[in-house]
Amino acid sequence: MNRKGFTLVEIMIVVAIIALLAAIAIPNLLSARMTANTAAAKANIRSLSTAAETFSTANNGTYPASVPELTQFIGSAAGYCADEGGTATAVQGYNYACTMTAGGYQFVASPVTVGTTGTTTYTATTGGVLTPL
Repeated sequence: MNRKGFTLVEIMIVVAIIALLAAIAIPNLLSARMTANTAAAKANIRSLSTAAETFSTANNGTYPASVPELTQFIGSAAGYCADEGGTATAVQGYNYACTMTAGGYQFVASPVTVGTTGTTTYTATTGGVLTPL
């Protein structure tokens, strides 16, 4: 009798191999995503800070007091910062809080879930210095 197909043992071995590969690959993928989120948060904070400094240079040392003033130098500012210093929706695993006055600014990027979407909170203050908290 000529049967076609696989035995239960063969199928179980294939499933075990797939499970082993998944156990190796999934943590690496999550780590890569967290690294990408962190790099994006730092770049976004730097961009916001650069736009605020550019605004200040163009306006005789006066910094933007609101998001609409900042959007002429960085169009995506409205996507990161809610007006009136509120917190915008999450962007790539980070929440952004933007506080602006005519005398300066503070931009803060904090992970939505510490340890899953990011590990470090970043802040940029007047003068453009980016610091991890």
